[in-house]
Amino acid sequence: MVSGVFLSSCEKDNNDDNTPKSNTITDVVVANKNFTTLKEALVKTGLDKTLMGSGEFTVFAPTNDAFNALFAKLGVSSISDLSSETLTPILLYHVLGTKAMSSSLQTGYVSSLSAGKGGKYVSLKITVANGVKVNSNVNVIQADIIASNGVVHVIDKVLLPPTVADIASFDGSFTTLVSALDANNLVGTLSNPSGTFTVFAPTDAAFSAFGALPNDLLPVLLYHVLGQIVYSDQISTGYVGTLSTYMENPISLYIDKSSGVKLNGAVNVTIADIVGTNGVIHVIDKVLVPPTVVDLAIANPNFSTLVSAVIKAQLAETLSGTGPFTVFAPTDEAFSNLFSDLQVSGIADLTAEQLSPILLYHVVSGNILSTALTSGSVQTLAGSTIQVAVGSGVTINETTNVVIANIQGANGVIHVIDKVLLPPSK
Repeated sequence: MVSGVFLSSCEKDNNDDNTPKSNTITDVVVANKNFTTLKEALVKTGLDKTLMGSGEFTVFAPTNDAFNALFAKLGVSSISDLSSETLTPILLYHVLGTKAMSSSLQTGYVSSLSAGKGGKYVSLKITVANGVKVNSNVNVIQADIIASNGVVHVIDKVLLPPTVADIASFDGSFTTLVSALDANNLVGTLSNPSGTFTVFAPTDAAFSAFGALPNDLLPVLLYHVLGQIVYSDQISTGYVGTLSTYMENPISLYIDKSSGVKLNGAVNVTIADIVGTNGVIHVIDKVLVPPTVVDLAIANPNFSTLVSAVIKAQLAETLSGTGPFTVFAPTDEAFSNLFSDLQVSGIADLTAEQLSPILLYHVVSGNILSTALTSGSVQTLAGSTIQVAVGSGVTINETTNVVIANIQGANGVIHVIDKVLLPPSK
């Protein structure tokens, strides 16, 4: 009897499996009966293997009921009706590449593992004020299911990777912007999945501070949008063309990256790189308005002397008028060289009567892009002519060069020149 008991005991020991059970995120999903649809989706896309691997992940896991609501919305019956190519970006939009317990989540944007355009990843909005919400209307209903390679938070809706229009809609800080976009039939444009947009998005507070909005908002709204994706690490100081146009030419926006990111000299980017499937949003603290040629000069610190001269000569109102104007704009360095030649210290040593004909000698009637310039005499608003020569570049009066061309305003265009033009003596 003793030997029988001993044999039985040995058999029991040999059958014990002392290997630790796997507890990856995939295992958590497989073990939970509320995630059978999620499991099916992960297997179909091969992401079950990814979430069994090394690394740390946070997964916002939709329940079966959440998937059923999505199927009803999409008019399909099950996962089998969705391709792997369709499912993969949706599933990856539920995954962060780090482990984030609910106690460490903060209100703001985080990057999912769903790929956007240009090498960035689509953003999720987390809010924690009254429980944890994702993209404003998706609730975390159970938090902090620990796995060996991360954590799972259960959610009550399936998240869909958003366009820039979707992000503006669910953010909560852009209600005025969204209403304006909707009223001007731009929501559909910014929802285009094949689009490539950069949106400088004013907050509700920015709109409130702006006061009364113009009756025609369309050019204002389009002035906040670029037709290409520009992430913050791709921004450089200089001019970019917006979707707002004047005489069919994109109106220019001046970006200064010398200290943070500033637009047109006075508008700050406060949050950068909120990534959608068709572009990026940068949040700004003021509303942008399509600028006149005077506004463009004011926005660029390289034109500070020109602006002082225009104000002293009382030409600001004239050049802010209907136009159109073509302005050959000398830089501060160009004015500094003139002052040396004239042996004066600055604008203060010149009268308005002296400045006015000089400034008007830099202005031509019409919105003349560099591509439309031809060699020959051109009448200025001073009454005398300048001599334009078009070759490998554009020169004025033989010795003055156009160094930056086609800065488009809402009433004309600026070409930057490297010397101050002096009208002929009468």
